[in-house]
Amino acid sequence: MLAIDKDTFEAEVLQAEGYVLVDFWSDGCEPCKALMPDIEVLEEQYGQQVKFTKLNTTQARRLAIKEKVLGLPTICIYKDGAKIDEVTKEDANKANIEAMIKKYV
Repeated sequence: MLAIDKDTFEAEVLQAEGYVLVDFWSDGCEPCKALMPDIEVLEEQYGQQVKFTKLNTTQARRLAIKEKVLGLPTICIYKDGAKIDEVTKEDANKANIEAMIKKYV
């Protein structure tokens, strides 16, 4: 999973072609940390069709707000630089994330 930050977000997500999944998380978010292994499993399954990235919002608060990430964990899918779907907070579990990915691949 590619770790991105506020300096690489534009190049890796907004300028990327195709599908990019962004896992917005933070150091203090225990549900985020618990979800990370599930997302890594999904990357093994869907990594050929979707680029998997993670962004620690602790160092990128303004970027998270700009992307309308209002709660954590939030998992978003972008296509050709535009956000097209997301699951957030209680809905952010492996089954819902996988269902969201399957809609697009």
